[in-house]
Amino acid sequence: MSARKKLSEDEIESRLRDLPGWSRAGDKLHRELRFPDFPTAFAFMTRVAFVAERMDHHPDWSNVYNRVTIDLQTHDVGGLSQLDFDLAAEISRIHG
Repeated sequence: MSARKKLSEDEIESRLRDLPGWSRAGDKLHRELRFPDFPTAFAFMTRVAFVAERMDHHPDWSNVYNRVTIDLQTHDVGGLSQLDFDLAAEISRIHG
């Protein structure tokens, strides 16, 4: 299966069960994280940025002080693909 193929509803629900802390917000995977302070949040984002670049899949995210909000979607398929779940798993691994 291509990592950039739109997943079915059943595939999405099945994969989501393996991603604690992540939820579905429409056609996106969503997670909000809090850190002790801004430098820690920014360092986390930097680590994720290198992984996202290597995967050629980039999050829609924002940072306000110690909070990082992340949304993942494969725009060229108009929904969620395996690539979103792979990146979400890497983000969870980095977050610890």
